[in-house]
Amino acid sequence: MFVQQFFVKGIAHSSYLLGGNRNCAIVDPRRDIQIYLDAAKEMGMQITHILETHLHADFISGHLDLAKVTGTKIYAPGKCDFEYVEVTEGDTFSIDDLEIKVIETPGHTPEHITYIVTDRVRGSEPACIFCGDTLFVGDVGRPDLFPGIAEKLAEKLYHSLHEKLLKLPDFCEVYPAHGAGSLCGRAMGAKRSSTIGYEKLYNAALQIKDVKEFIASLTTDMPPAPDHFSRCSAINAKGPSLVDDLPVLVPLTPPEFKALSEQEHVIVLDTRDFASFGGLHVPDSYHVDFGGNFATFAAWVLPPQTDLLLVSESPQQAHDAVTWLRRVGLDRVIGYLEGGIFEWGKHGLETDHVHQLSTFALHEKISKGEQLTLVDARSPKEFDALHIEGAINIPSPDLRTRYKELTPNLPTVLICGTGHRSSLGCSILKQHGFKDVYNAAGGMTAYSASGFSPECPMCVGPHGPAFLG
Repeated sequence: MFVQQFFVKGIAHSSYLLGGNRNCAIVDPRRDIQIYLDAAKEMGMQITHILETHLHADFISGHLDLAKVTGTKIYAPGKCDFEYVEVTEGDTFSIDDLEIKVIETPGHTPEHITYIVTDRVRGSEPACIFCGDTLFVGDVGRPDLFPGIAEKLAEKLYHSLHEKLLKLPDFCEVYPAHGAGSLCGRAMGAKRSSTIGYEKLYNAALQIKDVKEFIASLTTDMPPAPDHFSRCSAINAKGPSLVDDLPVLVPLTPPEFKALSEQEHVIVLDTRDFASFGGLHVPDSYHVDFGGNFATFAAWVLPPQTDLLLVSESPQQAHDAVTWLRRVGLDRVIGYLEGGIFEWGKHGLETDHVHQLSTFALHEKISKGEQLTLVDARSPKEFDALHIEGAINIPSPDLRTRYKELTPNLPTVLICGTGHRSSLGCSILKQHGFKDVYNAAGGMTAYSASGFSPECPMCVGPHGPAFLG
């Protein structure tokens, strides 16, 4: 038996190549599939199975793209609109000397399954499981993504864990679909695989033996779910568009870019770092810093029914951004600004800017009692852990509607953990007529490093539950 993991940072997604002697399966594939084709070729294996554990909510699956290239069948639970093999409790199939058994493990989603793998060359006991979002390292899948049935799913998750997965041998390896940083759980560990025995001992959620207490713990005080969580599952069930059929990214001259950007169904997304965006940008642009959690926040705030134009540091960054955007279902990227903002400025076209405020300048304004609005754009948990006195907590995505709670004619300073999310918030406020907007460069990390506050406990733990950091 051979297992190779493929981890995508940002969305913290893990997919796998499960190989026998000559053949292999790809489990929970991402949309850019060349990495699997290359890995199988390197191992001298043929991809014979595509296995889905559930209909993923946080990314678009590559099952159809992989099936088209390899001619391989897709195995999946639930009801899908494309050609596939529906798998349910007790189904079994083989890949060379590997036996794969299907068990139903609903809870994170209603249709969720787990694949139990036995290496018959070595013995009759299960060697590993591919459990999707049922069991994570240090956490379990969140059941609150389906309005109205969260408690019912939480109860099912409890039984899936305690009556099925935890009955497997302690040495059985656990390969989840996500790790630290994913929003499919609350506090996943940075370790990317585990064992049943290790999780029995150290997974906090599994220590809750009372079913009612377990349900309550997973249906209260959960982190917010990004907008795309409500649409990706349906896209994956229907069958995503094939990547080969999506628009080709084309370079656009500043006049061409401007003409397109003025159409009603088109928006501009700036992917440069927050300092560059702050210095000069196309008016009314969204800013999602490519150096931050780019895909998650782009999918969170950008309307999926619009065409996207990119302003980037380079053509390569524009193409890389397209790959990330497609991973989260933003398929309508049609062009990028050729020559970047430098060429835009040379053409004498209108620009805008966001003031970048150093920690020292921010502290001086606060100390002098200057009249301003300080918006902490982090998550409520981060805010509760440490914040500047007098700050208002409005997470950046929420500013799309909660900007109405602020005063447009007052100087407004936004701060987050490092400056990425706050710059996104600045771009949203600028779209709604806020003129005097400041981004706190370096965020609370810099504010603490400058000695103006204690160290933020969630800023210094990059692999912990500070999922938005």
